[in-house]
Amino acid sequence: MTNDMRMSRRSALKAGAALAAGTAAADGFSGTALADDVRRFDGQRSVDPKGRVLLKGGAIVSMDAKVGDLVKGDLLIEGSKISAIAPEINTADAQVIDALDTIIVPGLVDCHRHSWEGQLRRINPNSPTLADYMNATHLSFAKFYRPQDHYVGNYLTAMGCIDAGVTCVIDNSHNSRSAAHSDAAVEALFDSGIRAVHASGPPGAGDWDHQWPADLERLQKKYFSSADQLVTLRMFSGPIRENWAMARKLGLRITTEFQGPQQAALLDPLAADKLVGPDNTFNHCGALPERTWQIFLDSGANINVCPRSDAQYALGEGVCALQHAWDHGIKPGFSVDNETSYSTDMFMEMRVALYLQRAVAQNRKFSGDQNPPKPLMVRDVLHCATVGGAHCAGLDDKIGSLAPGKEADLIVIRTDAINLYPSNNAIGTVVQAAERSNIDTVIIGGRVRKYRGRVVGLDMVSLKAMIDESRNHLFTAAGYRPDIFAELLPKLS
Repeated sequence: MTNDMRMSRRSALKAGAALAAGTAAADGFSGTALADDVRRFDGQRSVDPKGRVLLKGGAIVSMDAKVGDLVKGDLLIEGSKISAIAPEINTADAQVIDALDTIIVPGLVDCHRHSWEGQLRRINPNSPTLADYMNATHLSFAKFYRPQDHYVGNYLTAMGCIDAGVTCVIDNSHNSRSAAHSDAAVEALFDSGIRAVHASGPPGAGDWDHQWPADLERLQKKYFSSADQLVTLRMFSGPIRENWAMARKLGLRITTEFQGPQQAALLDPLAADKLVGPDNTFNHCGALPERTWQIFLDSGANINVCPRSDAQYALGEGVCALQHAWDHGIKPGFSVDNETSYSTDMFMEMRVALYLQRAVAQNRKFSGDQNPPKPLMVRDVLHCATVGGAHCAGLDDKIGSLAPGKEADLIVIRTDAINLYPSNNAIGTVVQAAERSNIDTVIIGGRVRKYRGRVVGLDMVSLKAMIDESRNHLFTAAGYRPDIFAELLPKLS
């Protein structure tokens, strides 16, 4: 991918951002602050520490025990951080967002997303096995990704996350076929304005440059000179001693796909040598023996569960490991995993998790279990989607809850829409009924990224053209003839 290609791509997106700034300003939010925000769209330049935004009159679900919840309250942002939360805040120099008839909650955190697959959305919606997923990704289209396809996939996924209230995503990038592919993926995350953890990993099939994992050091020097930026770096690797040693030499956290007794056996010798720790995050975690759960507890490792993915692809027990985690006193994060079969939003993830847990608990009770699990409450599920996710991202000190001193990552949900009004229970509304169209405002690191239901800086015309070009290339290269009514993707490998 040449520098000219990168510049033309970024120029097209920035032109759309300027247009979006004007549109959003016309919608009623003070134009100067929002236009300035969009002018920062393509980089990680520091937010004006004197810039103030005041959200006024919303119901606040802080997910912080000291702050608590407010039936009606104000939240003041100064620069990138929350400076105050109170029943009423009066300040003369803040940009005001009217939050009446809204619920303000921490931004949702997706702990595990293969962002590069963005242009393959719902290509295989039935996909009843892991083999079907592999056929639709690693064994077929993945092998033909160019760097620009990586950019498009990551950018589309990130913008979809913002639209759906996911303010932070751990990007499990397991198709880094060259250094240029990795650069494109990282640049897309920077350009989108999302908070992201780029977990760089090797491809699952096909030819590649075998530059990974050595390339992690180059990536770190080129893009990640500061830990105080929206996009950070980590390693995506299986339980491989040499890889983990390199990650720790570079000071990087590690994310691992983890499922079943075979993976558990690979972890045992690492755990015996005290090589599992709080810098590890494990995805899925289904069908694991008791000794592995003890390793998680002893080491302080983080886990996230995949309510839809495990059921969709018949992984492990077919039911996500939420109950196993809860039984061991672990409150996990949630993750979407991918969009090749279903939607991007964490609202569905929360609901599926709640229903699966209650179904399993009731089934055990019905089957004679004298000590069945207690049903989870909606606040428990929201905790997983916010605080639990921040823990997996290693960002507990910055995000996951709303409190003075924390980064201003939050979403504002309108409750006066026909599908939500009247809102008789704030957390019940968020977990059991809200969806992406109810999200009025998204703020990430103090920057307005969605306002009055529209993503700031999103030039859909230019983005669609990029997506279409990328998708057509991948379909042609893989020999796939599109069939929008296909029950299953034909064998492509």
